[in-house]
Amino acid sequence: MSPAVFAHGDLRLYLLHLLAEQPRHGYELIQALSDRFGGTYVPSAGTIYPRLSKLEEEGLVERRSDGRKTIYSITDLGRAEVEARRPEVEVIENGVDDSVRRLAAEVRSSVDHAMKSLRADLAAAARSARDEGPTTSASFADNPRADSRMQLQLAEAALTEFRNELRADLRIRMGDGRLEAATVALLKSELARVRQAVAESMRS
Repeated sequence: MSPAVFAHGDLRLYLLHLLAEQPRHGYELIQALSDRFGGTYVPSAGTIYPRLSKLEEEGLVERRSDGRKTIYSITDLGRAEVEARRPEVEVIENGVDDSVRRLAAEVRSSVDHAMKSLRADLAAAARSARDEGPTTSASFADNPRADSRMQLQLAEAALTEFRNELRADLRIRMGDGRLEAATVALLKSELARVRQAVAESMRS
């Protein structure tokens, strides 16, 4: 996703919106934008800092030093602009949500394609082994290391599919403001349970 996701002037307004939530330094603003877009849009320092300087010149933002960091805070004038333009902020937010949802669909499609390709490659390898004759086929089937490598590929592909799909779902929930601590706690407990079950299966 390119920086063009923001129409002219929208990034300026969105920075004010982020600062209205809490004071931040420049990197935190960059990280907040990256997180909001699920990592698909990461503005450069050369994009963010000139806009912050302009906002400061306009009296909408003020800055202070905190050790080696410069913290930016919204002023009363800046907060008034955000409130006056609240409908525009909501339009921008909706655009971000649509972008994240498109990303989730693309991730699922990409993972599905990768899984199908892997299954096809494994099936082709198995057919090739069978076609080479009973000796080669038997050695392939009876070779624990070869079978383990194939199972490892399948396991890693399944883990990648799970991670990418769940990550996309979590990003959507976060964008909707509905990602709760209970969900994260459930995720951790279920992952621990699955890990223990898999470990016990490998020991048996």
